[in-house]
Amino acid sequence: MLQFYYHPLSPIARRVWIALLEKEIAFEPVLVDLRGKQFEESFLVMSPFHHVPVVVHEGDRILESLAILDYLEHQFPQVSLMPTSPMAIARMRMVQLVTTNELLPKIVSVVNAEHQPLSESAIAHLATCFQFLNQQLGEGPFFGGQALNLADIVAGSTLPLFHRLGLPLSAYPALMQWQARILARPSWTGSQPSDRDFQRWQRWIQLQVKRRQKSRSPQ
Repeated sequence: MLQFYYHPLSPIARRVWIALLEKEIAFEPVLVDLRGKQFEESFLVMSPFHHVPVVVHEGDRILESLAILDYLEHQFPQVSLMPTSPMAIARMRMVQLVTTNELLPKIVSVVNAEHQPLSESAIAHLATCFQFLNQQLGEGPFFGGQALNLADIVAGSTLPLFHRLGLPLSAYPALMQWQARILARPSWTGSQPSDRDFQRWQRWIQLQVKRRQKSRSPQ
């Protein structure tokens, strides 16, 4: 059986978790405690960069969430989450990469905003990301048009975090409607962190920021 190494509060691992549920793939969940277990030798053998998620299937190990999503799509094609036309694939990739490279890196600043307010440039960057995603949706219910695809999974494991952290999406009506639509799906409700766990995740990030700032300050 496929083994899925993850942490429930990792938005990157949650991409794979949602895909597994959407594709109805049987898997064995293996929880990795990110308070130190990710640096233990037994895990570093599988993930030398000490990150989750990791998938092990039929003796093969796959790292990096986007690579894992592609593997699952081709290995388990019964429930397809990937379009077929070149333009639709390109649009899917654009949403995945903008979410991964432009939007997700801002999450730490947003979590820590109560201690250090967001800069004007960060606010403008987030607005650009939201506007881009809103445009990509158009009038369709999903990024894949009428059908959910891997773009929805990657964006849907990330963007709702910003809304949950207090960033309004009211200026982006397509995103608001899409978010409500995906959050109602069993794969999202079944992998959604509780309020208590979400607050714990916020405190953990704030603590990491504080430690980094302290280590950089002159002694």
